[in-house]
Amino acid sequence: MEDNTKLATMEDTVEYHLFLIPDELRDPEKHKEILQKYIERIMTQFAPMLAPYIWQNQPFNLRYKPGKGNVPAHMFGVTKFGDNIEDEWFIVYIVKQITKEFPELVARIEDNDGEFLLIEAADFLPKWLDPDNSANRVFFQRGELCLIPAPRKPGTMSWLPTTPPTVPQALNIISTHPEEILASESIRAAVNRRIRGYPEKIQASLHRAHCFLPASIVALLKQHPRLVAAGVQAFYLRDPIDLRACRVFKTFLPETRIMTSVTFTKCLYAQLVQQRFVPDRRSGYKMPPPSHPQYRAHELGMKLAHGFEILCSKCSPHFSESKKSFMTTSPLWAGFLESLKKNDYFKGLIEGSAQYQARLEMAKNYFQLSVNRPESCLAMSPGEEILTLLQTMPFDIEELKKEEANLPPEDDDQWLDLSPDQLDQLLQEVAGKKEAEPTSKKEEQNYDLNQVSESMKAFISKVSTHKGAELPREPSEAPITFDADSFLNYFDKILGPSPHESDSDDLDEEDFECLDSDDDLDLKTEAAGEEASVKGTLNNLKSYMAQMDRELAYTSIGKSFTTQKQMESLSQTTNNNSDEEDSGAGGSVMTPVDVDLNLVSNILESYSSQAGLAGPASNLLQSMGVQLPDNSDHRPTSLYYSLGRLAHSLLGSLSF
Repeated sequence: MEDNTKLATMEDTVEYHLFLIPDELRDPEKHKEILQKYIERIMTQFAPMLAPYIWQNQPFNLRYKPGKGNVPAHMFGVTKFGDNIEDEWFIVYIVKQITKEFPELVARIEDNDGEFLLIEAADFLPKWLDPDNSANRVFFQRGELCLIPAPRKPGTMSWLPTTPPTVPQALNIISTHPEEILASESIRAAVNRRIRGYPEKIQASLHRAHCFLPASIVALLKQHPRLVAAGVQAFYLRDPIDLRACRVFKTFLPETRIMTSVTFTKCLYAQLVQQRFVPDRRSGYKMPPPSHPQYRAHELGMKLAHGFEILCSKCSPHFSESKKSFMTTSPLWAGFLESLKKNDYFKGLIEGSAQYQARLEMAKNYFQLSVNRPESCLAMSPGEEILTLLQTMPFDIEELKKEEANLPPEDDDQWLDLSPDQLDQLLQEVAGKKEAEPTSKKEEQNYDLNQVSESMKAFISKVSTHKGAELPREPSEAPITFDADSFLNYFDKILGPSPHESDSDDLDEEDFECLDSDDDLDLKTEAAGEEASVKGTLNNLKSYMAQMDRELAYTSIGKSFTTQKQMESLSQTTNNNSDEEDSGAGGSVMTPVDVDLNLVSNILESYSSQAGLAGPASNLLQSMGVQLPDNSDHRPTSLYYSLGRLAHSLLGSLSF
């Protein structure tokens, strides 16, 4: 029936913490009351952005978290964002704006990967910073990213702890030294680039499409557009057990389908479109032929209806009445609604109008999910919420059918079919790099392949550790450092050890004779012996390597490398002199391997075998700033063979 199985996805979550500074010792009850008021103010002030937002899994939310250990009481939230990474960065923008609007608040944010803000700015981080010492160093204050530094030497900055700070220490440092802990401009620019465009960017992340849906789903999405995410996720993560409920539909009958316009996020739309699915014949969801002009609308509606049916099938027909009542009654709702009116949430709409009611329903949903979020034991599942709404929400099918004639046009979904060039441009924009200018034919012909060889040599010469290898930097990017101790040590090695300085001038000639006697001779003899030992080891190693070269020269590996062209006269002279030295090689001369030529040719062969896709050769060269022109020779090559040749060439270049 279908060509895919249920996806085993890891729950990607982001956590955010908001602390009040200066965090003086207060009565716990009063402290809780203060933080609760902050939560209400924050959620009310940001309601115009948060209420209409369609979240992939869970919305932005805040709740009071009591103090524990070294962590004081604060405001805390956690959101599962799943496959839509934009949800996470929208939360970063919200948290940043909260600290800008409330200067007395400090925020930190992390996800499954840890300090993902540092990961985003990895190219600009100081070398002392690593995952082992980054805890409690990254915060937002007054809308700016802060990075608490580590002291270069113990005692140089008394207000900085030598170990990663605790949360109270970090809050104290932020409140007393706000200027000194501001992150560098390049780090802040990297993070700001990722959240640039909000809140206008929200509309750009939406996609509107026509769907042929049961009337009850149309009515639900009209008042609760966020439920589309739950329906898509239920279909996207379905399994054979879920599909049993879709053999015969009980809640969303296909006979009531009408055409409507549904607003998705681009992530949700892509998840729904990209899955091939054929409905069960018993379900009643018959599809028109693919050539039908409204085939896509029928397909989207069929898939979405299956998702909603799966959600409802997982609910008990008599779920807890306490959950139903909890959704509509709360002592905080009246105060929250009054705050919304003061903040001009309704934009001057007439109370009771259709637009007013739509925003009111949106505010109720937002209040239930983000402000007055119940405990997990009382929280309603999406299926339970849908069934409750169907029982309490009247709708007229005939009125909904009249709206079919006035549907807004669909959005173009050409963004789903990106060309390789568009994809490269998108990746460069995300990485914050300038778009590469297209190369002309003349530039391709004059392309200097020595750049490939020199860049690879520079890369091989860098020191690597278990943490990875450092890429060669451009001269303009290289940091300027000066270590006075190392500088003086180098001079000591060059000039020799300084003479021993004595506090007395009573040394006579006998003392000097003693200094120049047998002890001095022993030291010279010992040094000469060590030098001879080192030379002997190097000679043995060279002899061993030469023997290996002679043995490999006549193997298939040795013959696969290109050798240097020698002049005929030089070749004859060398042959005459080689009879005595290289008799073991049968009078032949070892022609040196042209390492540069082999290196470049094998990299180009590997690059060609990638056929324009990502691969080891292009990734390595691009990371070193080398941009190769497009390949015009499309002869088939073996990727395995090319990578093997590339590996051998890299080993050969180690001699440099």
